[in-house]
Amino acid sequence: MLSPDDVRTLFHEFGHGLHGLLSQVGYQRLSGTRVLRDFVELPSQLFEHWGQEPEVLRRHARHWQTGEPLPEALLTKLEAARKFGQGYDTVRYVASAVLDLAAHESTQPVDDLDAFEQALMAERGLPDEAGLAHRLPHFQHLFAGDGYAAGYYVYLWAEVLEADAWNAFGEAGGAFDPVVAERLRREIYSRGDSVEPGAAFRAFRGRDALIEPMLRDRGLLD
Repeated sequence: MLSPDDVRTLFHEFGHGLHGLLSQVGYQRLSGTRVLRDFVELPSQLFEHWGQEPEVLRRHARHWQTGEPLPEALLTKLEAARKFGQGYDTVRYVASAVLDLAAHESTQPVDDLDAFEQALMAERGLPDEAGLAHRLPHFQHLFAGDGYAAGYYVYLWAEVLEADAWNAFGEAGGAFDPVVAERLRREIYSRGDSVEPGAAFRAFRGRDALIEPMLRDRGLLD
């Protein structure tokens, strides 16, 4: 049995897998997830949307004993739960991303971590009530390798990209529109790092990404 978080993780990681499987580039070093860090989460986070799509959930989200599909009322509750508290979560995420960038911008040793964090929160106008999702002593993304050092922001930036990309399906009439799906495969999933990320997104969407779809998807914009 899978929880909603398990389903999200499954679709997320499968999106990374598709990024590799669908690559059509001449060099392995440029294939799949071997792209700029602020583009690598687009294919995976975009694929999460299909895991939340009611039509998909009706197919696979069934009772383990009876085989009955997920009730419509529960589908509605899942969507409401997904958007609950997103204002708070967004501010906490932004605070951690800002902290990450500030720590890497600093040219002087930071002796008092608490004072550094508090001064940054005040300087950037971040509310004390939000706090930090990650404090510097245990901010693993900063120290687990060079992949996400000064790059914690990429998850939220990927949300901007994938929410706008997902809108392309809505504009075309549905999550399984074959024309949009083929364009997505050709311009995003197959390109690897053979095309500059901004150019790849514009080739798919016809323009740069807008922030409004992400805010709307988080329930922060009507």
